[in-house]
Amino acid sequence: MATKLSLCSVHDFTISFNKFSTTHRRISHRSLFPPLKASSYCFSNNISISTSEGEASLLVSHAVKEDQGIQTSKENQSSDSNASSSKLVLVIGGTGGVGQLIVASLLSRNIKARVLIRDPEKAKSLFGEQDENSLQVWKGDTRNPKDLDPAVFEGVTHVISTTGTTAFPSKRWDGDNTPERIDWEGVRNLVSAIPPTIKRFVLVSSVGVTKFNELPWSIMNLFGVLKYKKMGEDFVRNSGLPYTILRPGRLTDGPYTSYDLNTLLKATAGQRRAVLIGQGDKLVGEVSRLVVAEACIQALDIELTEGQIYEINSVEGDGPESDTEKWTELFKAAQTQ
Repeated sequence: MATKLSLCSVHDFTISFNKFSTTHRRISHRSLFPPLKASSYCFSNNISISTSEGEASLLVSHAVKEDQGIQTSKENQSSDSNASSSKLVLVIGGTGGVGQLIVASLLSRNIKARVLIRDPEKAKSLFGEQDENSLQVWKGDTRNPKDLDPAVFEGVTHVISTTGTTAFPSKRWDGDNTPERIDWEGVRNLVSAIPPTIKRFVLVSSVGVTKFNELPWSIMNLFGVLKYKKMGEDFVRNSGLPYTILRPGRLTDGPYTSYDLNTLLKATAGQRRAVLIGQGDKLVGEVSRLVVAEACIQALDIELTEGQIYEINSVEGDGPESDTEKWTELFKAAQTQ
């Protein structure tokens, strides 16, 4: 049974690919992120990027700003704070490579978070002493259905799941931490326990899940990770829950597992902040963990993402960061191209 712990107060599935047959297409290049301190933009009219298939539907967000990091602008912080007064987000895998960034960003937005994790001490080392009105820590394991009793979801309005393990056998598989147990059984147990009253469930999956029998994906799937992720996705799709599934490319930046909350809040995606979003499992590439974390948070409230599956990558340049209007534009463009 899950245990609630008061502290008084990111899952990483990474695969690398060699570039293979690509085509190029020219994509509209527009400003999608207001600078934190600057009063104007500098941007060009268009850029040319390379995709894995000529029909990949995506949009590039590209703008130049003066400041960086996952901190939001004052306008967005104010808007988030006002809009999230009744929001409680349950984050599964909240101390993993992407999950830790999600939790840190929720805290910076004054959005109440609850994390369900196996090791509560890890949450304390990452997020420090947090008031229970900001962060609640529960001990539990999605592999164990008994840890997912109704108390875990009491008051929860949104759920984000970022759990996962490595594609190939490694030390992270110790203790029955295999793809089958995490990406399939864990997701199935979690989804089965989530009440129908939640407003959105966001699942972080992976690119290539629909092609696990094709090269080069079949190599990554030698131990079933893509197959089990797809099984988890299918269970979500058939659950009746209001879901959004995000399939990131190879994850970069972090994980920041040895840093504290202040470091997480100052983390940046380096030069890879321009965002590519597509559908149809056609994107191949890399994506910053910070971009994935922000996409998860944005998908919670953008209505048009409900019932949708998106692939997400990032390239050099500045992106939408916390601007909801710009993220809405990105998600919408992926659905219409």
